[in-house]
Amino acid sequence: MHKGSCLCGAVRFEVEGELPAPDGCHCTKCRKTSGHFFASTDLPESAVTIHGADRVTWFQSSEKVRRGFCATCGSALFWKPVHHPWIAIAMGAFDSPTGTRMSKHIFVADKGDYYDIADGLPQNPQ
Repeated sequence: MHKGSCLCGAVRFEVEGELPAPDGCHCTKCRKTSGHFFASTDLPESAVTIHGADRVTWFQSSEKVRRGFCATCGSALFWKPVHHPWIAIAMGAFDSPTGTRMSKHIFVADKGDYYDIADGLPQNPQ
């Protein structure tokens, strides 16, 4: 069981099972919502329990995706494709240890110019 929360604790979550290896998304939308790139792990919704779900504000950032934030402290927590049975959870919101490591970087064509990606992981332009 893995647990985590937003900064203020109004939204807490639990995940059953192991966490899949996360990726780092460098797209403009992820950078703007997180303040840098967004590292998250994709999980079946059935494996996730959200406590304080009424405190999650969902923002429809495109036709296909919505993003979940704590309504109290503003922590970026979730990324959810509209018509799919899975949810991405921000790695920074998990309590340690997570028992996983980053697997790749995506949308690196959109990354900020103020940093380099030098960890040797695969980098996908989109």
